[in-house]
Amino acid sequence: MNQFRLKRHVTRLARRSVGLLSLLTSLLVSAQLPDLGDNANFFLDTPETSKFAVIMTGPAVGDENSSRFRQWSLSLHDILTRDYGYTSDTITLLYDRGDTSFVGGERVDGATDREGIEGALDELAEQVKTGDQITLYLIGHGSGAEEEAKFNIVGPDITGLEFAEMLDRFDQQDMVVVNTTSASFGFSSSLSSEGRVVISSTRSPSERYDPIFSGYFIEALDQRNGDRDKNNRVSMLEAFEYAKANVELWYEEQGRLAAEHAGLDDNGDALFSLNPAVDVADGRLAEIAYIDTLVDDSADLSAEALQLKARIQELERSVIIMRGRKAEYLEADYWSQMETLLVELARATARFNAQYRSDDSPNSQNSQIDGASND
Repeated sequence: MNQFRLKRHVTRLARRSVGLLSLLTSLLVSAQLPDLGDNANFFLDTPETSKFAVIMTGPAVGDENSSRFRQWSLSLHDILTRDYGYTSDTITLLYDRGDTSFVGGERVDGATDREGIEGALDELAEQVKTGDQITLYLIGHGSGAEEEAKFNIVGPDITGLEFAEMLDRFDQQDMVVVNTTSASFGFSSSLSSEGRVVISSTRSPSERYDPIFSGYFIEALDQRNGDRDKNNRVSMLEAFEYAKANVELWYEEQGRLAAEHAGLDDNGDALFSLNPAVDVADGRLAEIAYIDTLVDDSADLSAEALQLKARIQELERSVIIMRGRKAEYLEADYWSQMETLLVELARATARFNAQYRSDDSPNSQNSQIDGASND
């Protein structure tokens, strides 16, 4: 484990120790949870974790693209505020030249030019603290390959290497980059880094046609359509798989050869997987990277209830991580440690439902138990 991740983990544990001590005692936790490896230090949500989103929409070529990019930008902004607990203070929308003279234009915070991008990231750097999460969405056109791969913005375009340097300061935060531009692969590969989830709507510079991936990725988030395991949350892996499947279906229905192939990298090797999963090279981190804030549907919960909800989510992510590492264990050891996690998850969820949930919504641990049982 590298030094800054260790420091961040210790900071988080210290910050949470007082609140969790009484909670864990009341839960009668007697067994030690298994060692989950390096991924246990990434995307660990707590009541103190803040999440931020930056939407960068470049200028469009043609009226059709202009209308589409605008719709995607505003829809994404509204979905994040409606369904995932974000506010105008935690979302930054950079749009084309910064024009606000259209319906919904009040959401725009600035222009997608070099000055606007640098200013937005400077402001974000002043807001975030250790352990917070940042999600960047790039919408628009891209061009070039490798070191010359660019995101088309107002004024001189920005290369992937230049953008990567701008993001270096956020080494104490978890980060997701969703690059939905045309020819996005080269730009996206420059952003690959340990502990970072990077999604690219294309797999090569030759895929220059405007992708439809962005629309389906946003659809995955809308009303949590991409929630495959029915835990009322959408991970980046789930959103990616939802969008990818629908893109493939669209091309099939059109009777056309697919002109875009999305990829995902979350292990820092810049080798994007077309079919990521928790038990292969890419997918383990994306499966525990959620964009929802802990309080998105829990505004009236007490501090104790929020701690308990955080505990449930932590146990759920531990089950996912453990499932992805199954090949590293002897069969008996794997199921022994998985049982420990599932028992604690069941206890925590039962207590939460008994004390704080009055409706008949399904228990979130059921999907994780089913997922573990199907291994």
